[in-house]
Amino acid sequence: MVAMEIREPSNSKDAKHYTTERLREEFHIEKLFEMDQMKQIYSHIDRIITIGINPVKTIISLDKGIDVFKTLGTDFYLQRRELGIINIGGEGFVTVDGERYTLKHKDGLYVGLGKKEVLFESSDINNPAKFYCLSAPAHKEYPNVHIDITKAKKVPMGETSKSNKRVINQYIHPDVMETCQLSMGLTELEEGNVWNTMPCHTHERRMEVYMYFNLPEDQVVFHLMGQGHETRHIVMRNEEAVISPSWSIHSGCGTSAYSFIWGMVGENKTFNDMDHIDMKDIK
Repeated sequence: MVAMEIREPSNSKDAKHYTTERLREEFHIEKLFEMDQMKQIYSHIDRIITIGINPVKTIISLDKGIDVFKTLGTDFYLQRRELGIINIGGEGFVTVDGERYTLKHKDGLYVGLGKKEVLFESSDINNPAKFYCLSAPAHKEYPNVHIDITKAKKVPMGETSKSNKRVINQYIHPDVMETCQLSMGLTELEEGNVWNTMPCHTHERRMEVYMYFNLPEDQVVFHLMGQGHETRHIVMRNEEAVISPSWSIHSGCGTSAYSFIWGMVGENKTFNDMDHIDMKDIK
């Protein structure tokens, strides 16, 4: 039985003293998608679980390789949880308690509390699916919802003159569907634009996880984190994620354009509940 990796929370006063290695140990997640494997990171910050699933020749169950009762204290994985999924690979299938959903590239799926069996598989072993998932504690059952990229609410933001022109695709969001606390979406930067979430902000009532992708293998994103007056950075490569505590900014600058999936859990689901930081105050 392979244990789920556990990440303990970090204090903002301590984090400002971390070395590069320690920052990466606490917040950085690599190797999310390995052939016929599932990687799961359980964070004590709002109890979010970050998951990467890459089925190629096998069908992978959500509870593969873990002792669910020991890890989550429940009889099955989603007994007290909800799940969000976005596929960044080739076409794949997610089967939830016998109901099969087809997820093409950039399609999403919300799976509500109480679902007992969730299976992941690829349509083509030569172009396998890559399912990026986030799971959060839930208190009420909501129906499963399939959200393809055309059904996501599109919010254009930024401008080319500031190198941050992008489109925010809101998948799991109050304007699209009902959930307990999970919000999730996909942001795409236009060619020639490299900044995301700048001017930056924090939100004391929610934490966030970013997963960067569509980034050429020889390019990187400098993910900015920390308090607005104590910023640090983590170098991110393609298909890597970063945990952002509620006290931390979450912004990035790439050496080329890229996309990223964001997911939030916490006190509320109000997308614009942000504590903005003026550019003159960033240090």
